[in-house]
Parts: sequence; C-alpha cells; structure tokens
Amino acid sequence: MRSVRSKIIAAGLVLGVAGVGAWQLLPEDGSGRGAVRVGTSDVVSSLDPAGAYDAGSWALFSNIYQSLLTVKPGSDAPVPDAAASCGFVGQKLTTYRCELRPDVKFAGGRTITAEDVKHSFDRIKAINSDQGPAPLFNTLESVKAEGRTVTFNLSAGDATFPFKIATGAASIVDKDKYPAKALREDGRADGSGPYTLAAYKAGTSVELTPNSSYKGQGKLAHTPVTVKYFKDSQQLDQAWNAHRIDVAHRDMPPAVLAGLNPGMKDTRYQASGGSEIRSVVFNVRPGSAAAPLAVRQAVAAVLDRPKVAAEVHMGTVTPLYSLVPAGIAGHSTPFFDAYPAPNGATAKKLFKDAGITAPVHLGLGVNVRGANMPEAEELKRQLESTGLFQLTIKPVEQWSDFQKAYAAGEFDAYTIGWIADFPDADNFIAPLVGVDSSMNNGFSDKRVDELITRTQSHSERADAASDFREVQKLVAQQAPMVPIWQKKDYVMSREGVTGAQFLSDGTGVWRLWELDWL
Repeated sequence: MRSVRSKIIAAGLVLGVAGVGAWQLLPEDGSGRGAVRVGTSDVVSSLDPAGAYDAGSWALFSNIYQSLLTVKPGSDAPVPDAAASCGFVGQKLTTYRCELRPDVKFAGGRTITAEDVKHSFDRIKAINSDQGPAPLFNTLESVKAEGRTVTFNLSAGDATFPFKIATGAASIVDKDKYPAKALREDGRADGSGPYTLAAYKAGTSVELTPNSSYKGQGKLAHTPVTVKYFKDSQQLDQAWNAHRIDVAHRDMPPAVLAGLNPGMKDTRYQASGGSEIRSVVFNVRPGSAAAPLAVRQAVAAVLDRPKVAAEVHMGTVTPLYSLVPAGIAGHSTPFFDAYPAPNGATAKKLFKDAGITAPVHLGLGVNVRGANMPEAEELKRQLESTGLFQLTIKPVEQWSDFQKAYAAGEFDAYTIGWIADFPDADNFIAPLVGVDSSMNNGFSDKRVDELITRTQSHSERADAASDFREVQKLVAQQAPMVPIWQKKDYVMSREGVTGAQFLSDGTGVWRLWELDWL
C-alpha cells in the first residue's frame, strides 16, 4: 500500500474521515439490477494474505476474509469482528489476548478455531514474502492457541498491535487449505467474510456473492458485486462514461477529480480521509547511483512539490514535507525545514562538497497507472533542469512485476503511494523506514529503529509525538525516501446505488457489503 493499509485502542486519534462530497438523487440509468459493478485501477497482487501488502489486495481481503478486529465506518478504534473480545494482558503491552466468537465459521461451514488464527499469523512470518505484510508484525514473537483463546506474545511493548490485527494482513485463513510455508496459488480463496469468491480473473475482474453465514461486525451483504480492474485511470474513466461500472474508486484522472462539483448530473461523489501519500524511494544499496547521501539530499533540495501538485494533479493533492501526513498526530515538516524552497544552488553545493561529478544518472521505476507517468516526467524535468541529473524513466505495467523489480533493486529510485493501514504515525514510519521495511530499498538505521520501538511503547499516543518528530527529522537528513504529496480518497457512484458513501473512509477497509440498489 499502500499503499496499502487499524488504529490504537487507547490512542484517541481521529483521522478526518467525514464525507465532504456531494450526494444527490439523479435520474435512474437502468443499471439497478444484478451485481453492483465497481471499477478500480488497484489490482490484486495475491489472493493469499501472506503474499500481499497493497491496496488492491487488501480491499478484496476486507470482503472475503475476517480479522479478529475491524474498524467501523467513521470510527478510529478497532472493534471485535471474528473475535468476541480482545485486550492487552498487564501493563507492559507485550501480551495481547483474543477470545474467538463461538459462531464464526468459514464459508464452507467449518468453525474457525484458535489454531486457524495461529496458523494464519505463523505462515506470514515463515513465508516472509517480499510482497507480504511481515514487516507490519515486526514485534510479533509468537502465537499460542488454546481452546478458543489466542495469545500473542510481543518482543516489545506495542500499543499499535490491536490496529495491526484489524487489517488485511491479519486475515484468518483455513489451516487445512493454506500451506504453512508457501503461498496458495490456485486462484481460489476460502474465508469467513461477508462475501465468497465466486470467480477471479487476475488483473480483470472478481465476482463476489453474499455469504449468508457471515457473523461479524459488518452487516450481511445482500447484493452480488463485480469488481472490474482497469490498467489505468483513463480506462477507468472510459468505463465510467460508458456506464460499464456503477461505482468508481481509485483512481480517476486528476482532471475528473478536479472537476467534481455538487451540480454534476448523473454523479454522486465523496472525498474523505486524506492520508494517502506518495514518495520517491531511493535504493541505498552499494552500487546504486542513489547510494551516496548527497545524491538523495540534492533531489530533496530541488523537488518542487507545489508544481507537481498544481500542474500534474490539478490541485487534487497537497504538497507533503514529511512521511507522516497532515491530519495524523505526530505530523511535522522536516523536509520543509531543511529545504523550504527548490534550490539548485543548494544541490550543487551538496555535489561539490561530496566530490560528486554531474550529471548523475538515475533509473526511476514507475508503475504505469493513474497520473504516475506524467508525474515522473515532471520529476525528470525538474531534476534535469539543474544540470545535476539525467533520469531514465523505467515504466512497469503490472503492479506485481513492479513490486518484484524494486525489491530486487532494479531501480536507483522509484515512486510509490502508501495508503494508511491505520491512522497512526507508526504506520507511516515503521513499515517504510524501520528494520526490514516493506520498501525493500536497503535502508536501515539503528537510531530510527530504537525510536520506533519507543513510540510503540506508549499506550497514550500523544506521548510518542516528540519521538515521531525526531524520527522524521532523521529521515529528512538521510533521505531514504522523499515525500511528494498527500491526497483525499474519492468515491464516485451512480444514482441507483446506495451505501457508496460508506465504501471507503481512509481506515483501510473496503465495505462492498454496504453497496445495494435503491
């Protein structure tokens, strides 16, 4: 994610998820029968929760699997889903225990056991997929199953753990159908969520049917849903205009989003949240052109975020100067403090002091979707205008191929989005710059890791603010990543569809079960 991808029970944090869009009744388009058709450009990389840490996969997981906890619409605190109750044992925040609901079953009819839950977590750690969610569970030491009780033993106090097990990473799978040490790759999925997977065509579509035996926090689904996956924003927009989809989510072209207004015909919309971020990530491994610190700092010094926001994204994004977005407790602006305005002279001095000869040749990896390519072209223009860089844009069409390429270090730098797993500063730091980060860029820093551990020990999240600011300052100094922007989450729907305002609210849960026909 995520980006993709949970909150803290004692945190008291609030992410602004209230809708600010316009919802209006408009003429029926005649599509109000059968499955609700949802269009998105966030494709699924894996049907197996142990092999995916991206927005498209987790959106689907929200519907076909259950986690012990989940997040209700408009809330910022996890509540029981497959669990009847959960809570820390003692004051050290190192033992977390959940009691399973007695009536929760997989769609096939078998009752979910504590052993299924243990199996689900153990295999994430055992498989340790480069594209999987293992980095999210860096504090998880072991899982114990006894009767209907599951006990998680943590290596250090982690107040964020309840939020982590409310995400798609913690999806409960059937121990009899998912291998302990390998990903399931038969194109099927068995869960206990509001929907069952009726059909799956990789990169094309998913057909979901309501699971009448679902027991959990969400309501029973009443209407089948077909999710259609599109290569890019333009194809998504074309499908919307041709009435081939009834709901559009992530991501319509910037021009379409910028033009949304309450007076539009045949369109309802909502803009919520605001915690999606986008950054340039540098490969800091030896041999990469971005390994020298001065190269990364020079990019940070000349990046013109307002120009990217205005000219590429037409004002639908906001310049971001920290990994933690505005609206999340712990946000600060270290990149603005260090580089208040694009300055080629500063970049040239960095090169001179480090003895670097210009131009530096950088290979920039880009996943082809949304406005990613126009954005990459703008970054290329900005950096090359200084005379310090020559950029080669390396486009990759398939998301799974892009993930594998950056994990293998095939790019000197790459651009990537990140969607909150949960609205806490930890989720924008630990998985991105912590030990064994999901960015797979070779960065590690002992002091950063120490601070991350310390921030996780505070049950009162406001007490972690000073440590979060220090982490962000260190990241700005070392620049393993350079943030570009943050944006709101947009959902568009037709008049005949109800519940689309609850589909997505920045909490990482995709509530397809809320969709229905008038």
